[in-house]
Amino acid sequence: MAAFVIAMFFSPDLKGILIQGLMRIGLFQPDVPEGGGVKTKLSFTSDAAFRDKNGALVKLSDLKGKVVFINFWATWCPPCIAEMPSIDKLHRKYKGYNEVVFLMVDVDGKIESSVEFMKKRNFMLQVYTPASAIPVEYFSGSMPTTVILDKSSNVVFQQVGAADYSNIEVAVFIDKLRL
Repeated sequence: MAAFVIAMFFSPDLKGILIQGLMRIGLFQPDVPEGGGVKTKLSFTSDAAFRDKNGALVKLSDLKGKVVFINFWATWCPPCIAEMPSIDKLHRKYKGYNEVVFLMVDVDGKIESSVEFMKKRNFMLQVYTPASAIPVEYFSGSMPTTVILDKSSNVVFQQVGAADYSNIEVAVFIDKLRL
């Protein structure tokens, strides 16, 4: 028992597995607005920018007209590790839908480690790092944080802390935003 407690203290992966188990029994569900409607529109716009592993720049202003799912995370963060399979599952659902974009933003800026993390786990999520200041309306420093922007670039969803994004309510919410 003591070895397990020690391993939990030092292993982000083990903590992530524990949190995933709790997600499977219904804990850590995202607070999706009832009926798929907009929860809150923050009247804040930003031209935050991100870089992919090849150095290509993506600005949020270039994504206007698309639904944008942004997750701020780090490879050492157990709750981030725990929710990643559900985000990958959601991402796979929208593969081929040009009007839905996923930005997995490693706030540590260690893109090589993040790319390796995704590859090792067979996730199909593209990793980005911040290329400009991140507005506090999107990310205040707590990880993980997920925001969803509607086609007009309004923040219509924000979740601080781990959540199970494979929940059908999330897909219904995104579908209503993209149509």
